[in-house]
Amino acid sequence: MALPDPGPGSRPAPAVGPVAGDQTVLQTLRALDTGPRGLTEAEAGHRLARSGPNTLPTARPISLPVRFWRSLRDPFTAVLFCLGLVSAVVSAWGTACVILALVIVSCALRARGEHRADRAGAGLRELVAGTASVRRRDSADAEPQAREIPVDDLVPGDVVRLAPGDLVPADLRLIKAHGLTVQQAALTGESAPAPKHPVDAPAADDTAHLCFQGSSVASGSGTGIVVATGADTRFAAVRGTGRGRTAERARDGTGPSPAPLSAFDRSVHGISWTLIRFMLITPPLVLMANAALRGRGLETLPFAVAVAVGLTPEMLPVIVTTCLARGAALLARGHGVIVRRLPALHDLGAVDVLCVDKTGTLTQDRPVVDPGRTDPDALHWAAVSAWWTLQAAELPHPDPLDEALLDAADLDRVETYDPVDALPFDPVRRLATAVVREPGALGTHLLVVKGAVEEVVERCAFDDPAEREKLLAEAAAAAGDGVRLLAVATAHRPARARGYTPADERGLAFHGFVAFHDALADTAHDAVRALAGQGVTVKVLTGDHPATAARACRDLGIDPGEVTVGAQTADLDDRALAELAARTTVFARCTPADKARVVAALRLHGHTVGFLGDGVNDLPALRAADVGVCPRDGVDVAREDADVVLAEKDLTAIGHAVDAGRHSSANIASYLRITLSSNLGNVIAMLAAGLLLPFLPMLPAQVLVQNLCFDGAQLALAHDRPDPAALRRPTVLRPRAFLRSLTGFGVLGALADLTTFGVLAWVLPGTLDLGDQEGFHAGWFTENLLTQALVMLLLRTGRRTAEGRTPTPVRRSATALAAVGIVLPLSPLGPLLGMTGLPLIYYPLLAAVLALYAAALVALRRRMPQPQGETSQP
Repeated sequence: MALPDPGPGSRPAPAVGPVAGDQTVLQTLRALDTGPRGLTEAEAGHRLARSGPNTLPTARPISLPVRFWRSLRDPFTAVLFCLGLVSAVVSAWGTACVILALVIVSCALRARGEHRADRAGAGLRELVAGTASVRRRDSADAEPQAREIPVDDLVPGDVVRLAPGDLVPADLRLIKAHGLTVQQAALTGESAPAPKHPVDAPAADDTAHLCFQGSSVASGSGTGIVVATGADTRFAAVRGTGRGRTAERARDGTGPSPAPLSAFDRSVHGISWTLIRFMLITPPLVLMANAALRGRGLETLPFAVAVAVGLTPEMLPVIVTTCLARGAALLARGHGVIVRRLPALHDLGAVDVLCVDKTGTLTQDRPVVDPGRTDPDALHWAAVSAWWTLQAAELPHPDPLDEALLDAADLDRVETYDPVDALPFDPVRRLATAVVREPGALGTHLLVVKGAVEEVVERCAFDDPAEREKLLAEAAAAAGDGVRLLAVATAHRPARARGYTPADERGLAFHGFVAFHDALADTAHDAVRALAGQGVTVKVLTGDHPATAARACRDLGIDPGEVTVGAQTADLDDRALAELAARTTVFARCTPADKARVVAALRLHGHTVGFLGDGVNDLPALRAADVGVCPRDGVDVAREDADVVLAEKDLTAIGHAVDAGRHSSANIASYLRITLSSNLGNVIAMLAAGLLLPFLPMLPAQVLVQNLCFDGAQLALAHDRPDPAALRRPTVLRPRAFLRSLTGFGVLGALADLTTFGVLAWVLPGTLDLGDQEGFHAGWFTENLLTQALVMLLLRTGRRTAEGRTPTPVRRSATALAAVGIVLPLSPLGPLLGMTGLPLIYYPLLAAVLALYAAALVALRRRMPQPQGETSQP
């Protein structure tokens, strides 16, 4: 029965706000002064002006002072701050002031970097803003038309159409639905999709007729009236109570269990916490060693604090934020790749397995009907199913297969039927059914079913059981030739008023096959070859027939090996599936759950996994991957869940994103390698000299000023350009291997420092008996900054041997650092820091030590593996 249309504008518009969920449909329409035909554009404009945009309440932009305060929560900064407080307690004011300066500089740089990254990210997110399909009219007498408008422009009273994959854009009261199920874990925490259907007079606690903002359409279609927008929605209320975040963690059905650690968490965070533990035990060790061997007490506490500070890579948060934000901005400007979560760029650089669906990535999105292999009768009935499912279910647009069917069929014949009901396609059932009434056929309904060959044939009735096997063999042969088949069947049923369900798709009469050609994507071959050159293995997870998927892989030069069907993985435990996934290239006939299990198994096997998907059936796999990637034209919910959004569904763009991720990761690795190896060498030398010399080898203020200069120079690493040869493998920082390899560089630096002590003892004969502490301090300060400048140039990731004399940011910074090391002790600041000038003979001797150090550094690096280039292979 048609719903009454109260006719908007017949009385003054009501105040816009939430509508009681237990009202009848007619009461709801009257309360909102709307009808099934939708609002006029003028009325919608007036309501938008009154109610405001359909956006959730957001906190005010975080100011720079607040960001500065929050930066103190960083573990390294917090440890530094505590060390500064300890220095102040023991009245080591010079040490405390320099530590405070380090904290202020680090927090200021980080706050500024995060502020710029957030502003850039907000601009990028606007590029992928969602839209909604609404029914509106130009005037009160005009016919309603379906229009795509920005979600922000929705107002109460709008009539919205929902299709599979759509995010529910506001709170809706359903007036029509066809097989509609909604995933609303973000609100309720329930993992299973909830069925939704219109209810004219619902109970007070019934929500089956309501779709809430923040949920997504899992299957089916529906039409609803917007009853609440923005701050008035249920989602805004849940988010305001703090329940939203917990519920979102349950969106994949795992409840409150934490997600597996990402590549970023396993690398940068792993190294950070290892260093923090080492820093915390350093001061007590220094104090105990000096007390035992030199009889010194708390007077060495400032020195112990300075040693701990020397181990701290306090600029790590600044370098990480700067590298990732800069890489994301360059990707967006140059290649249309939008990084929605900054750490995902690091994870892209670590990806060594990329899982993709076949359609739209390896092949084009638009299949074409092959008339030579298609039964004309089957084509007609398939088009009937496509057209009337589209109309009866009020889907906004056909999918690519339906579009190909409608292009190839005679629409005049197709439109002679009358629609009754529809069961839209869903990825688990793999069928779509239209229920129609044939012209002149009273008392009967006709079910027209199309879908995957196995699913349709299983539901058909055959006089000869061998016919079923014959059809399946025919389909397998066609799939082996790279042809996609759609099976079509029909069934007559007595007419009835109640709706149809999947249980009615039984006892069908088989009509034939419709064949499609999937042309390879234009850039697929080059992209796959480029990814292989980058050390990324492409695996195909598809719902297609095994032979079809294998044929497409062979055409692209990918050896499919033995294809595994999704059903074969059902009985495997996680470890067995991980071993199978590691050696399998193609998984066919995959359900959404199958795809997610394969992705999770690959991660269990030690791989860093990216997944490229664009449909509702790809959601579990997108969430299970280290990096979820979605094209801009993917369904709303997939795009919203993805970490990275592509302008086009093109593997070439993935290659550019992988390069950018490796570039950023390489620069982060450069900073870690340079600062940790240099700092470790200095700390070893400080501890040794502190135990051997009758005075402190370097005053705490000198240690901290040197650290501040080194940190400032290393900011240039965020703008470095690694050699392309260093980006040919996934960049995974494995904490234990990384820290172990740095020990050699640290010991080598300590040897250079100890050799410098010997030179100073010869140049300044009174050094070892308290004769010339200022000269010793000046000599080691200069040597420290010069060796650190060398380390910056020689331990960069894949440093370019062909740079020639081209000035680069790192070269300029290293030169400035070396100049500070030479000039500062000779300047008026030198005596203030406890340093004095040195004899001229010291400088050529120091140059010889530095030359030997540089040669040893280069030789050691050539012999040691590159920890940032190790893939996470087991």
